[in-house]
Amino acid sequence: MVKEFKEQMMSIFEMTDLGELHYFLGLEVEQENGKIFISQRKYANDLVAKFGLKGCNAVQTPMNTNEKLTANDGSGAANVTQFRSLIGGLMYLTHTRPDVAHAVGLVARFMQNPTKQHMGAAKRILRYIAATSSYGLWYNTSDEPRLLGFSDSDWAGSVDDRKSTTGSFCSTFNSCNKRLNQTP
Repeated sequence: MVKEFKEQMMSIFEMTDLGELHYFLGLEVEQENGKIFISQRKYANDLVAKFGLKGCNAVQTPMNTNEKLTANDGSGAANVTQFRSLIGGLMYLTHTRPDVAHAVGLVARFMQNPTKQHMGAAKRILRYIAATSSYGLWYNTSDEPRLLGFSDSDWAGSVDDRKSTTGSFCSTFNSCNKRLNQTP
């Protein structure tokens, strides 16, 4: 049926069958027996190298425990262009790395006027990425229909304006089961 559909589409539209997807816009895709693993291993390693952290001391968490970032921390101004470039790179990485989404969102708040402490927090995320660059998302089929949802938030966690912070929300339904894992 799939072969027939492809042939029909090729007869109507100008297109070519390139086979299974392996790379797309920095995403690496591995497929096997109803399972798909999506990661950004090369992109992550290139990002770490771009900011001079190749071979750095790796860390086990993307943020320091209970670290509260503030707008005016008195640590001095950071290089705005470099900070924004780093945050943009980290934001793109969150497509396959929901484990860093909250930390990236937190440091991204300070893109207008970053300090050295904000840059340090962003580089810590990179040090975590250096240790876990092979992580990604597994998608596999399931026979049991179910809805799963995960969320992370705090209550009035922003030191500057006392607003609540919502980390990220991830949900799956029926045949799709997502989990963060290392390469198969």
